[in-house]
Amino acid sequence: MITEILRNMFRRKTRTLLTIFGITIGIFAFTVMGSMAEKISLLVSGGTKYYGDKVIISGSDSLFISAPLDIHKRPQIEKVDGVAAVSGTVFTSLTEKFDAVSFGPPASISGFEIGVAARYETFKITYSDGRALRDGEDGKVTIGSDLVKKLNAKVGGKVKVRGQNYEVVGIMNKTLTAPDNEVLMTLVGAQKIYYGELPEIVRAATGPEDVVNGFTVYVKPGVDPDKLAEKINKEVPNVKANGPKAFQDQIASATAIFNAILFGVALISLIVGGLSVINTMTMSISERTREIGIKKAVGARTRNILGEYLTEAGLIGLFGGLLGWGLGAITVLLINKATENSGNQIFLLSGRISFFAIGFSVILGVLAGFYPAYHAVKINIVKAIREE
Repeated sequence: MITEILRNMFRRKTRTLLTIFGITIGIFAFTVMGSMAEKISLLVSGGTKYYGDKVIISGSDSLFISAPLDIHKRPQIEKVDGVAAVSGTVFTSLTEKFDAVSFGPPASISGFEIGVAARYETFKITYSDGRALRDGEDGKVTIGSDLVKKLNAKVGGKVKVRGQNYEVVGIMNKTLTAPDNEVLMTLVGAQKIYYGELPEIVRAATGPEDVVNGFTVYVKPGVDPDKLAEKINKEVPNVKANGPKAFQDQIASATAIFNAILFGVALISLIVGGLSVINTMTMSISERTREIGIKKAVGARTRNILGEYLTEAGLIGLFGGLLGWGLGAITVLLINKATENSGNQIFLLSGRISFFAIGFSVILGVLAGFYPAYHAVKINIVKAIREE
């Protein structure tokens, strides 16, 4: 039966191939754009998990870009009811300036107080090689998985960060979120780098050990981080505390809209492909009216004819889906390979995107072929046989 269906499919080779190509374009668009949306979604998911149980303090309204803060504000923050611990942090670009164009977290330096984080941090990082930093290791770093090639990093070797050599003690496992693109170092090491970025007038009034650009506040059990952020804003002057809701408002909502646009464009392409299947199957049935009438006259049942044409439509969807997914996967692989050394990989072709792309193409083909197939089983036998 399959052999006959394939033979019927390719009676009009050009028309069938163009229909398959229509599905291919849609699935290609879905695979590429879906892979981009998947990477963004996982970045947001990781950020949501990281910010979900803590408060981030900066010197401005942004979670990510902050004015200098005095480390001596920490005792004021620690006095606020509900605060379990406070860690000074420094977050800055791996290079002199953040990348102008980035589809994810930019390559960056992150300095933190290791002892506090080791005790209170719930977002745990594991290592593919080496180990985590320890207190006092100011000349050592751990490297995010996406920066390994960019920095030519290996455990026991040296990497150059802002003109200084640092020993690599660990390579982090992929987290599919911000740490993948970070060089982690002690707070003291990051303070020296950040201090060098400040205007001379600021440097003249303070020392590197006194300057941070953020605090991470770990909350006591049962305390709502968003309410604690409001309390800190009221009780500690000249700081901006943000709870998990701020991350959702600033990042998650915006990326949800972006992802919807990506999928919307891909779905439009798929709908166009589905219309081409309807057209092809309708034309095919019109040309084979006499053949359908003869089959019904010799005893072919409705379900046999319906199954034959739905299978044909499903195979068109399958062939188009496989071809579109294959081209999309190659495109994603090549672009990720080209951007690997920069640490700015923007696609993630996951199993669920692949399964959905191919599965949806088959379902699309079957659904698009249903009306023409239904029309075929309703053909009057006598009129069909008389059809020239």
